[in-house]
Amino acid sequence: MADNLMPIKEVAAKFGIAEEELYYYGPFKAKIEPSLARRVVQCDRCGRQVLVTATTPTPAGEGKTTTAIGLSMALNRLGIKSIVTLREPSLGPVFGLKGGATGGGRSQVLPADEIDLHFTGDIHAVSTANNLLAAMIDNHIQQGNHLAIDTRRIAWRRVIDMNDRALREIVIGLGGRQNGFAREDAFNISVASEIMAVLCLAENFQDLKDRLARMVIGFTSKSKPITAADLKAVGSMALLLKDAIKPNLVQTSEGTLAIIHGGPFANIAHGTNSIQAIRLAQALSQVTVTEAGFASELGGEKFLDFVSQTGKFNVDAVVLVTTLRALKYHGGAGKDNLAEKNLEALVKGFDNLDKHIENMQAFGVPLVVAINFFPDNDAEELDLTLKHASSRKAKAFICDPFNQGGEGCLELARAVEQATRSGTRVKPIYDSEWSIAKKIETIATRMYGAARINYTRQARKDIDLLSKLGYDKLHVIIAKTPNSLSDDPKALGRPRDFDVDVDRLFLSAGAGFVVAVCGEIMLMPGLPKIPAAETIDIDAAGNISGLF
Repeated sequence: MADNLMPIKEVAAKFGIAEEELYYYGPFKAKIEPSLARRVVQCDRCGRQVLVTATTPTPAGEGKTTTAIGLSMALNRLGIKSIVTLREPSLGPVFGLKGGATGGGRSQVLPADEIDLHFTGDIHAVSTANNLLAAMIDNHIQQGNHLAIDTRRIAWRRVIDMNDRALREIVIGLGGRQNGFAREDAFNISVASEIMAVLCLAENFQDLKDRLARMVIGFTSKSKPITAADLKAVGSMALLLKDAIKPNLVQTSEGTLAIIHGGPFANIAHGTNSIQAIRLAQALSQVTVTEAGFASELGGEKFLDFVSQTGKFNVDAVVLVTTLRALKYHGGAGKDNLAEKNLEALVKGFDNLDKHIENMQAFGVPLVVAINFFPDNDAEELDLTLKHASSRKAKAFICDPFNQGGEGCLELARAVEQATRSGTRVKPIYDSEWSIAKKIETIATRMYGAARINYTRQARKDIDLLSKLGYDKLHVIIAKTPNSLSDDPKALGRPRDFDVDVDRLFLSAGAGFVVAVCGEIMLMPGLPKIPAAETIDIDAAGNISGLF
């Protein structure tokens, strides 16, 4: 595949990007200079926006990224200029459970190994900026603490871009006075950090600095918020992020332009690539295809309720990706038997599909269901799934981006392009002016199907404090398991009559949202019993195996 790569300047030129508007990271990768944004993003006729989401994830994988890439390539095959915008892979999942995150087969973004491994250093820059602020907090306390930070109420955690459960709860500052003030702390994974969210939501460099300044790192004993600006950390953090804020250009396996920038998790943060990337793609193409993390009730809801509203752009159509394997898994089939024909499990699994269809239809924009094809799929099961989706007033198409690239998504692309022409506007399911509790309850009941919302004592105290401080008008991002519509990862299919338990809330003032942590979600993932890292290797000639 790498032998077919074109110099990135040639791919960019096809979309009207001049060579001087690129900053090169070798022949096949480049960052976009701010001069391009100044030239094009104020366009009067920006392109249409497509969101790609999915049904509830399974161990088999649904191929959402692969489908997004294949769809964009198919649109270009039809003469409709399209750019795909994606998130940057985190090293945690790459070496953990999911492996690489650059698509697959004949629908990949390239060079895949470089994108999966460090890419242009953006996540490293985010981690470093985050940890600089953490170091400045502890140094401030060591040097006299004139801001009166309550060391029991420091909200800023250190981060690392790796799954490491041993860092979930730690103690720092041990070993005497010269080593700082001893206190309990914890690590989050880098891509779930507020700085990653800020990077993805910032409109430009000044907006980035303004958002960094608003980040709340903790409180005084009298509940006064202490910000990064109070610690005089903004300038240094911004310096570390000066290149990371520039979106990255690569290409797909068919030479379609791909903008990959930012990597927030959708089960903890908002789960979408940067607003800058989306706006650039909209200015340079007719149809932008954007993938949001995990399923419709996580990345899908957050994209429609929060990202599109923050970025002030419409979503003209939604693509919901599913597979026969996923539906049978949610219908009770064992994960080792998903390739076998099982009409009973498939029909039971339609409950999960139905809920995700309802979720996306609730926002009022056209929906197209993409059934991602696998060679072992049964024709009768495919036909039954197509008919079922149609009975739910959703157009559905079989696509095969993995084996056929853009050619395998042409029928889907025609339907999606037509759907984007409806002129309908996104209707968010909540108003940001509502109370925090009302926003949580609306998301949990309408998107998850919850019957009751329970708040711990800590969660209620958090809501009261955030409301008192005026942060109740921010958007709400719910952190929960991606493995179920509920907050119980073992509740497959379409759970009914269940509770959602809100454990605590924390503030991301710079990003512009409040995070409600539900169930036993971990902000620092752990490695599985057999991590992908065990099967990844590189030989003396530089050939990589086991990564994708």
